[in-house]
Amino acid sequence: MSKVFLSIHVLAAILAVGPVAVAASMFPAALRRGDAGTLRLLYRICRVYAWVGIAVPVFGFAVAGTMRVTGDTWVLVSIGLTAVAAAVLVLLVLPGQRAALAEVGAEPVAEDGGGVATAVDTRPAARLGMVTGVFNLLWAVVTVLMIIRPGSSTGV
Repeated sequence: MSKVFLSIHVLAAILAVGPVAVAASMFPAALRRGDAGTLRLLYRICRVYAWVGIAVPVFGFAVAGTMRVTGDTWVLVSIGLTAVAAAVLVLLVLPGQRAALAEVGAEPVAEDGGGVATAVDTRPAARLGMVTGVFNLLWAVVTVLMIIRPGSSTGV
């Protein structure tokens, strides 16, 4: 059963976290350009895949449970970093994107196709770039921990 849970866990990480990482990374550049349509699309990708991303820790706990490594240090550190990454996404990235959309006049609920804003303050883009970088770095560290598993004796 471990292999099934591990497969789902890895697929969920690739298919859910990957799009959020890429879309969130593209958002600041689109914000600097003032591209309202692209901003709405990237925000929607981040928001939807953030919900889908809940599957990653759910199946991660299932894998850790079946492998009996839930109390291992590398797992606990990964859980902590995953929680921090989720908090960065929910508390900083998504609200920052939503505020930027409002500032550009591209409310995320509008589905009219929107236009392109002309004057854009680049400070929100810089802040979003920074918090997105932190989010992506946290996931990179978690990924490395999942591969290296320091101190693990599972042989998987």
